[in-house]
Amino acid sequence: MSKPTPLSGFPEWTPAQRMIEQFVLDRIRATFELYGFAPLETRSVEPLDQLLRKGETSKEVYLLRRLQADAEGPAGDDALGLHFDLTVPFARYVLENAGKLQFPFRRYQIQKVWRGERPQEGRYREFLQADIDIVDRDTLPAHFEAEMPLVIGDALRSLPIPPVRIQVNNRKICEGFYLGIGLTDPEAALRAVDKLDKIGPAKVAEVLAETAGASEAQARACLSLAEISAPDASFADAVRALGVSHPLLDEGVAELVAVVETAAAHSPGLCVADLRIARGLDYYTGTVYETQLVGYERFGSICSGGRYDNLASSGAARFPGVGISIGVTRLLGLLFGADALSVSRSVPTCVLVAVTAEEQRAASNAVADALRSRGVPTEVSPSAAKFGKQIRYAERRGIPYVWFPGAEGAADEVKDIRSGEQVAASAGEWTPPRADLRPLVGEG
Repeated sequence: MSKPTPLSGFPEWTPAQRMIEQFVLDRIRATFELYGFAPLETRSVEPLDQLLRKGETSKEVYLLRRLQADAEGPAGDDALGLHFDLTVPFARYVLENAGKLQFPFRRYQIQKVWRGERPQEGRYREFLQADIDIVDRDTLPAHFEAEMPLVIGDALRSLPIPPVRIQVNNRKICEGFYLGIGLTDPEAALRAVDKLDKIGPAKVAEVLAETAGASEAQARACLSLAEISAPDASFADAVRALGVSHPLLDEGVAELVAVVETAAAHSPGLCVADLRIARGLDYYTGTVYETQLVGYERFGSICSGGRYDNLASSGAARFPGVGISIGVTRLLGLLFGADALSVSRSVPTCVLVAVTAEEQRAASNAVADALRSRGVPTEVSPSAAKFGKQIRYAERRGIPYVWFPGAEGAADEVKDIRSGEQVAASAGEWTPPRADLRPLVGEG
């Protein structure tokens, strides 16, 4: 087999990085469950008509095709795509299982997704997301929109990563404002403003004129709204100072005030109202979220989401929801690239049991069994080489302890190969210090 060529955008972590990823996932999962979210996993594929019906995603969807398609086979195989996020499949799941669910339904979902983007630092074509959503039948109280940043703030604060800042806005503010100044296509205006960080205000003004029919004065007003940012409810005064009125605008301001004030009471400084945040997907209807990793702002959001009222509906039944998603692979990729995360050893093993001679391997296996039964990660030396070579093997793998079975009735001994300290020990009683039991993840 010739040397394979790596595929750009499909990351494969080292074992040490994978242990860090699992640590991160465990912390995130624990926080989600503390807030009462139940686990869920949906299939990886969805019908194309479902994947493409909301948002500007048609160029990013990976199609699913069989190598030898059977024209006479089951219908639908040629119209499937890999999901590009977890919200669309979740909405489909809710519709299919509404009769079995208790509402409001709170779920978390940690799965791979696929998106045909141009790979770059922090952006991948296959990546892991960790989502939470709350959906209800017919109506969803706005207080759930204020809960999302609390969960995410606690989850990310439990990790050894730089602090985060969650930027929040409400689509009703933007849409109500655009209607209030006379624009008739608020969604086009939203999509234009969402490009502000990428193309700048002058280009956004041009796009507003081309796609939303904005006059020069209307474009200036849109940009003035987008400039408003505040760490507290004072943003509302800045909005009112622009002199635009519309019932939808007032509703959005009230909802965003509640989000900002709830976050400030829980974790001061966590949220900032930033009225340039729009989110590109069309299905958002209320509060929207983007999360900046302090020191990595140039890479954009590592966690985003929002309120949606119309994504999940069937006939007269509506299931409005609110959700937010942590881009786990994106977050880790940025931190791995900066050597900002480390793990204390590259293997889970805490103890290597030495083998005195191959005919004595059973005795070493018995020691390992006893240690494992008490929760100590243990492996047995691969060979009965001289003890010095077995110790060097442990050193190369980062294993902190080597266990020496006693000969002819003598007591077993365990050696901390970092300090050189060696003491008598019993496999049924000895326990390593807590800091050595499992690899520790910390800042790089």
